[in-house]
Amino acid sequence: MEKHRLLAMTDGVVAIIITIMVLDLKLPAGADFAALRQDGPVFLAYGLSFIYIAIYWNNHHHYFHLVHQVNGAVLWANFHLLFWLSLVPFATAWMGTHDFAQQPTAVYGVALLMPAIAFRVLQHVAIAAEPASALGALLGRDFKGTVSPLLYAAGIALSFFVSSWAGLACYLAVALLWLVPDRRMEKLAARG
Repeated sequence: MEKHRLLAMTDGVVAIIITIMVLDLKLPAGADFAALRQDGPVFLAYGLSFIYIAIYWNNHHHYFHLVHQVNGAVLWANFHLLFWLSLVPFATAWMGTHDFAQQPTAVYGVALLMPAIAFRVLQHVAIAAEPASALGALLGRDFKGTVSPLLYAAGIALSFFVSSWAGLACYLAVALLWLVPDRRMEKLAARG
């Protein structure tokens, strides 16, 4: 199967996710900076989630430059990823609206953990569809993919038992870890 339809669908869903998140931003009640500051948590939650969605799209884009064969399992694994990403706007809105309260921040962590797991599943399914590719060897020791779910789990626990800000620090650490795409993947894609 051709991968172009999978990529087009992914691009469309990601665009809709971002649109839903930006539509959740409401105009401040007043016309001064104090009113804008009052909505600070909503803007902060939106900014973090926008970065996360961009990270997933960016890594998906790089990854699928190296995938040549797409089968039904890859299509379903991709929809599995898109399902979990589609829940990020809900968790973002709940967390931002409630000023990073502990339970919404923990749920936000779950909304970040599940796409991370789904992306790993997608990688394994794509490699299984193309076992002779260099991609499997490249991802053999995936430090970022291994440590991210651990940091999300820590953030969820910290949000519940310590402070939502401690949980957010874990979520931000994962975002910073993934901001730069895997250079090994970029080099391999550049070689064709």
